[in-house]
Amino acid sequence: MTDSGGPILSVRDLRKTFTMHAVSGRTVTSLDGVSLDVGTGEHVAVAGASGAGKSSLLRCVYRNYLPDAGTVTLALEDRAVELTALPDRQMARLRGRELGYVSQFLAAPPRTGPLQHVAAAARRRGLAPPEAREAAVAALRRLGIDEPLWEIDCSVLSGGERQRVNLAAGVVSPPRLLLLDEPVSALDPANRERALELIEDLAGVSVLAVYHDMQIIRRLAGRAVVMDAGRVVAEGTPETILAQHHAALEEVA
Repeated sequence: MTDSGGPILSVRDLRKTFTMHAVSGRTVTSLDGVSLDVGTGEHVAVAGASGAGKSSLLRCVYRNYLPDAGTVTLALEDRAVELTALPDRQMARLRGRELGYVSQFLAAPPRTGPLQHVAAAARRRGLAPPEAREAAVAALRRLGIDEPLWEIDCSVLSGGERQRVNLAAGVVSPPRLLLLDEPVSALDPANRERALELIEDLAGVSVLAVYHDMQIIRRLAGRAVVMDAGRVVAEGTPETILAQHHAALEEVA
């Protein structure tokens, strides 16, 4: 990142509302002035009840959603960029190399197999085709995707297989900042452990992740942020956060 010593990601006063056209044009506030930082190599977990704004925060950082107000600043090696004002083409290039996003659901192009999908992600991050294929093979094997499935259309995979392919594409030749939205929610215990070990081994990668499981937050995160009604209501170490918000967070988990 830049030599300033500042965070790799800075979110300031982020606001996002949605208009529910099917419900008499009702306006729903998803983010109501969210501010947070993620340091270089830091793993920050976002917790809170459903509807608190956690996924909306990640989508605004990745700019799947354009916020109504506020700033999202990403520190590159030579400069800082404000993502909410970036032209679409520049944003697309950053997504390829600097910024990754793993949602709960796989969105692979039609007639694309896991190996092709993950290798394409590696190429977008700057790897040459042979190296991209090698990296994709390694990621799929690490996550327990059986080789006979590598060329099968992703649309016919099970939910757990899709989620693992999605994670493989997110972490292959990993970007400097990775956004994770419930990346293990559909996995059985054995495959969940594979995925958590892979995330745990992302040395030097900055992570902003949404989890509902406090055990995962304790294991992976150095800092936890609690959201409620579109606002950050607490942040600190996972143990401190659990002590302060035990009942609510254990109920969510």
